[in-house]
Formats: sequence, structure tokens, C-alpha cells
Amino acid sequence: MIIVLKPGITEEGIRHVVARVNELGLEAMVSRGTQRTIIGVIGEEDRIRSEPLLAIPGVEQAMPVLAPYKMASREFRPEDTVVRVRNAQFGGDSVSVIAGPCAVESRESLFEIAEAVKRSGAAALRGGAFKPRTSPYSFQGLGEEALKYLKECGEAFDLPVVTEVMDTRHVELVGRYADVLQIGARNMQNFSLITEAGRTGKPILLKRGMSATVKDLLMSAEYVLSQGDSAVILCERGIKTFEDGTRNTVDISAVPAVQVASHLPVIVDPSHGCGRRELIVPLARAAVAAGASGLMVEVHTCPEKALCDGPQALLPADFEEMMRHVAVIAEAMGKTVQTGQGKRSKENASR
Repeated sequence: MIIVLKPGITEEGIRHVVARVNELGLEAMVSRGTQRTIIGVIGEEDRIRSEPLLAIPGVEQAMPVLAPYKMASREFRPEDTVVRVRNAQFGGDSVSVIAGPCAVESRESLFEIAEAVKRSGAAALRGGAFKPRTSPYSFQGLGEEALKYLKECGEAFDLPVVTEVMDTRHVELVGRYADVLQIGARNMQNFSLITEAGRTGKPILLKRGMSATVKDLLMSAEYVLSQGDSAVILCERGIKTFEDGTRNTVDISAVPAVQVASHLPVIVDPSHGCGRRELIVPLARAAVAAGASGLMVEVHTCPEKALCDGPQALLPADFEEMMRHVAVIAEAMGKTVQTGQGKRSKENASR
């Protein structure tokens, strides 16, 4: 249920409504918008009837939420959520790009890649520390050593760090080093992990599962939001279809579909989406044209020597080209590219 409060209601009035909801054994989540303050009621809605709530001074409406994802829905929050992480902004009139290697291989290579993506306009640095693979004999990541390199590199280049957490036992550890905790596609419905990550209060980047619907993705986001963490970024990274010419099929339609159903920002990962370097830039252009709030792209200075996903990593020169294209499309969409140095316009993108 959503309780819409009247304009001008006092903080005392809001606390009174929250207290009444709590008395009924339900949880109240307050969302303050530019026009209205809304209270989302979480719990068994058969415990509550709208009529008594309408008798409380300051309450304008009490409406059931039709979508099963209550706090992620547009009904709960009509305005777009903007997630800010240092200089990066996801949502609103900005496009922010997260870039870096699939896996942190060494301190030297990470710093080299970070310098290149920062120079081209990346707003955040990505890199995997824990890399469980299909084969137990493949490179599994450097663990905490990689997390230390990421934190050091992020501070050196003033880039927020995004890295994946794979296990509930690692949430506290990863949270110590990373600015944004990523939940990967294989863990999108690992609700124990998602809940634990949500309790950290850190921004969460939640990737769509390989066979998940948009509704499934939003229901997973609900687990984070129910922990009081409103900083959720959704990521379309391709789904499994009958097509075998690409690693996955990038569902560009998911971007506007999410934006119609939810207030949460959505970005696109074209690297995992297709698995082919020559398709990444065209897909990145399409994602921004569809209204995505950002991109997540793999970049490596020597993909042929990469220990993980080399065929889907852009070279720094390719990444620079992509950023130029993205800046032009973003401007046509009435947006600007948010970079580590501030906003990037079409003019300075061409220099």
C-alpha cells in the first residue's frame, strides 16, 4: 500500500502516520519527493484497511500497489531515483560509464587501464576480485589483494570503485574497499546475498539474470530496497536466447521497460551482452539512445593476454571512440556524459 500525504504536512505529522502503520505490525518506508511525501507500507496488506488511515490528519490518499515490487515501482516513487557515487551520477540527465578489466590481474595492469579509461572520460572503475569460473582450473581472481589494488587505484585517479561480491561471507570485506557492490547475473536471485549487501547501505549494482524477466529483476531490487538502501542501479547485461552468434542477447527494450515500471536507474553492459569486441560500440550507442543512465564496459590494454574475457574487452583507443559517440548521442537526448573530470560535452569529446 502507498499512503500519499498532503502538501505541507509537518515532520510530527509524518511520524504520527509511521507510528500508526507500525502499530498494525507493518513497516513504513518514507519517500520524500519534490511535490509529495509518500509512505510505502510493507507487509501483509490484509492487516490494514484504507479508511482508518484516511481519518489521520495529513493523509490524502491510501492506495494498494498493484505491482508485486512495491518500493521499486513508479507508484511508490514517481520521480526518477538518482544514485550519486562521488563524481558519478546514475539517473537524471547524466550518462555515466563504468570501465575497467574483467578481473584485476596485477597492480601494474590495473593502474595502466585506469589511467586510460579516466583520460577518456570514465566516471567509475570496475574490476573483479573474486572470479569463480566454469572450470575450477581457470584464473579465480586475486581476492583481497585485488580489492586493495582497486581501492588504491580508485583513490589515485579519483574514480569510485565497482566490484562484484559473490558470497555472503565476503560482503563485509568487499564493502571495506569498494564504493559500489555489484551483484552478478548468476546471483540475481541469491536473496540471502542481496539482503546482506543491502544492509551495508552501499550503492548496489544489480545485474539482470541470464533468464530473468524485467519483473524478476525488479523483485530482486525490492530485497535491497526493503533493507532501507535506496541506492540501487539496475543493469541489463544480456539474456539467453536461441541466438548463438553472440554470447547473450542484449535486450535494449529492457531499458524503457524498466523506466516505465520503476524509478530506479538502469544501465547496460554491452561487453557481457554480446561477448564480441566489434559489437560493443554499436550496442553502447543503442543503449544510450534508448535512454540508459550509463554503461558498464570491459577495457584492457592487451586483451590477447587477459586472464578473463579478453575477446569482449575494448582496447583503450576503442573505448575513447565509444566515449566520443556516447557524448554526441547523450547530447541529442538532452543529457551529458558524467566523467571523472565533470561533464563531457560533444565539443570537448571531439578534442
